[in-house]
Amino acid sequence: MALSWSRLAHLSATALLAAALTGCAPFGDQAEQAAQSGAAGNRVSATGGKYRVSLLQNEGTDGPLRTLTVEPDGRWECVDCAGDGVTSTGALSQEHLDRLQLLLADPTLVMETDEARGYKVTCIGALTSSLLTTAGLITSQDCPGEERPPVAEEILLLLTQNTPAQLTSS
Repeated sequence: MALSWSRLAHLSATALLAAALTGCAPFGDQAEQAAQSGAAGNRVSATGGKYRVSLLQNEGTDGPLRTLTVEPDGRWECVDCAGDGVTSTGALSQEHLDRLQLLLADPTLVMETDEARGYKVTCIGALTSSLLTTAGLITSQDCPGEERPPVAEEILLLLTQNTPAQLTSS
């Protein structure tokens, strides 16, 4: 009987170690599990949104850096967003802020980061847009044939439709 208890203790210790090493995700990838269970959590976090996002844009290698920062309360500041040297400020509507917070809380966003996708800039002279989120940096270009990650694309559209920031090069 002592042998069977010894095996049981060894198996339990191994399972515990494996769970600890995988961040307590005993089956599959953490991002996959978060994606499966994240919908309910997203609804809660939108009402008490705590996510800040920045959009950095640059057209070509010589173009000015355009920056947009949106605070968790929806206030935004846009520096040279239209490429005209003007700094603008404003606030998102409550509806747009709630949508933005839901998108920023989306657990699949982590799979869209540059690191997760192994993203490399491929076009020269194109408008490069980089979203800085709590999930990480997500870059895309206004380049023929380049597909933007879906959640990041929604964030980029929301930001460019409600601030002076631009989706594509002029």
